[in-house]
Amino acid sequence: FPNVIRPPLTHISCVLLSVIILLSVGTVCGNVLVIISVVYFKQLHVPTNYLILSLAVADLLVGVLVFPFSMAFTVTSCWYQEDLYCKIRGSLDITLSTASILNLCCISVDRYYAVCQPLTYKSKINDRIVGVMILVSWGVSATIGIGIIVAGFNQGKCEGSCLIDALISTTLACIFSFYMPVSIMLSIYLKIYLVAQKQAKNILRTNCQKAKPAAIASKTERKATKTLAIVLGVFILCWTPYFLCIVFQPLTYKVTPISVIEALNWLTLSNSMLNPFIYAFFYSWFRSAF
Repeated sequence: FPNVIRPPLTHISCVLLSVIILLSVGTVCGNVLVIISVVYFKQLHVPTNYLILSLAVADLLVGVLVFPFSMAFTVTSCWYQEDLYCKIRGSLDITLSTASILNLCCISVDRYYAVCQPLTYKSKINDRIVGVMILVSWGVSATIGIGIIVAGFNQGKCEGSCLIDALISTTLACIFSFYMPVSIMLSIYLKIYLVAQKQAKNILRTNCQKAKPAAIASKTERKATKTLAIVLGVFILCWTPYFLCIVFQPLTYKVTPISVIEALNWLTLSNSMLNPFIYAFFYSWFRSAF
C-alpha cells in the first residue's frame, strides 16, 4: 500500500504481540491435531479428508512461517524497504493464501461430485485424482511465490507510469487469485444446494420407499458438504475485507493508517486458526479423533 504512515510503538503493541503469540499457538496446535487425526486413523483415509489434510498443512505453515514474519513486521518499518525480508514475507503470504484457495476449490469439486453425482463419485474422485489435485494446488502456489521473489529482485526504480502499472497488476492479481476462484466456488455450492434440496424433496415424496439410495447423496455426504460450505463462508468473511482494501485503497489517494491494514491482515491470518474448530464442532468423527 502506498502512502502508509507507521505510528510510534506503544505498550499496546506488547499486548497485541502477546495476543498474536496465543493466536499462533492455537493455529499450530489445532492444525497439528487435524493432520495427526487424518494420518493416524484409517477411518479418516477418504478423499475428502485428504483435501482437508492439505488445507490443514497450509494453515499450519501460516502459523509456523507467516505469523513470526508478521509479528516481526509490527515492530519494523518494512513498507519502504526493498530487502530480502520483505520479499520473503510477501512471497509466503501469497503462496500460502493461494494454496488455501486452491485447496478449497478442490474441496468444492469433491463436494460437487459427492452430492450431485453420487453414482460416479467414487470412480471420478479417488486417491489418485485427489493426489493430483493436491500436487497441482501446491505446485501452482509455489510457482507464484517463487515468481514474486524473482520479480522483486528484477524490479527497478519506479518511474513514469509505474504506479498505474502497479495498480493494474494488483487489481488483476486480486481478480485471478481471489475473486474469480471464490465466485467459482460459490457457484458450485449454489448448484450443490439446489441439487440437495431436490434430493430432499424426492425422499419426502417417496417416503424413502421408492427412492434409489445409490442415486441420492447420503446424509453423511450432505452434512460434510454443509460443514465445508461453512469453512468456505468463514474464509470469505476473513479474506474479503483485505482484498477489498487492496483494490480500493490506491483509488482513495488518502493516507492509510497502518493499524487498519494490520487489523485486516490479522483477520485473514486468523482464518487458519478457525478451521480446526469448525471441524471439531461439526464433525463427530473429528471430535472423537481429537
